[in-house]
Amino acid sequence: MASSRDRRIAKELQDIQADKETSGVNVVPLNGYSLTHLKGTITAPPDTPYAGGTFTIDIQIPDNYPFKSPAMKFETKIWHPNVSSQTGAICLDTLGSGWSPVQTMKTALLSIRMLLEVPNPKDPQDAEVASMLLYRPVEFAQVAHQWAIKYAGARNQQIDLSKYKKSAQATQETGMDRFRGYHPHLFRSFLEMGFDVDLVAQAFEEVGVHRNNGHEYLLEPAYISDITAKLCGEI
Repeated sequence: MASSRDRRIAKELQDIQADKETSGVNVVPLNGYSLTHLKGTITAPPDTPYAGGTFTIDIQIPDNYPFKSPAMKFETKIWHPNVSSQTGAICLDTLGSGWSPVQTMKTALLSIRMLLEVPNPKDPQDAEVASMLLYRPVEFAQVAHQWAIKYAGARNQQIDLSKYKKSAQATQETGMDRFRGYHPHLFRSFLEMGFDVDLVAQAFEEVGVHRNNGHEYLLEPAYISDITAKLCGEI
C-alpha cells in the first residue's frame, strides 16, 4: 500500500505533467518508477542570458516529505550567483528555512526558474559569479550565455545587454565612493572571496594601503596577507 508521502508525490507529478508546456518546468522519476529520486528540468526564461537552454535538476525526496524540503541541485552547469559553478548547490530560501508543507516540487522549481530571471548577488552561493554580476555585469551576461550554450543547449544568439550596460553605468556612477579613492581592480580578489566592498576598503585604510591617486597597481604580498588577516578577524 502506498504511503501518504508517495501518494502526495504521485499527485504532484500528475499536476506538473498537466501544464509542463506552459510552466517551463517538469519532473520525472529518474529511473522511470522511483518516487524518491527524480529528475527536474527547467526551460530557461526568455530575455535572460540562459534563454534557449534546458537545465536539469537533481531532486532527492526525504522520508518526511513534505514536512522537509526536497534536496535539489543543478546537474547542468550554470553561471549564476545563487548556484555553485562547481557543485550545482542552490542558495534559495524555499529549499531551506522558507519551506513549508503547502509548497510543492513545482513551486520550488518555479522559484529556481525565477532566480534565472532575477538573480540575487547580495545572497550568493558563488561569490566569484556574484562579484562579476555586481561589478562587471556585461561580462557576467556574456559568460552566463556562453555557459548556457556549452552546457544547456542554448543557441548562440545575440543577447540584449542593455540592462547590464545600464547596471554597469549605475555601478560606476554611484559606487565609486565606496572604493574610497582606491582603484576598483584592487578589490577584485577580496570580493571574489565573498567580502563586502566597504569592509575591504576599511581594511585597506587600516593596514595603510596607498591610494596611488586612484590608479591601478599590484598590491605587495605583505599587504595582501595583512588585508586578508584583517578581513578574517585575525588581526
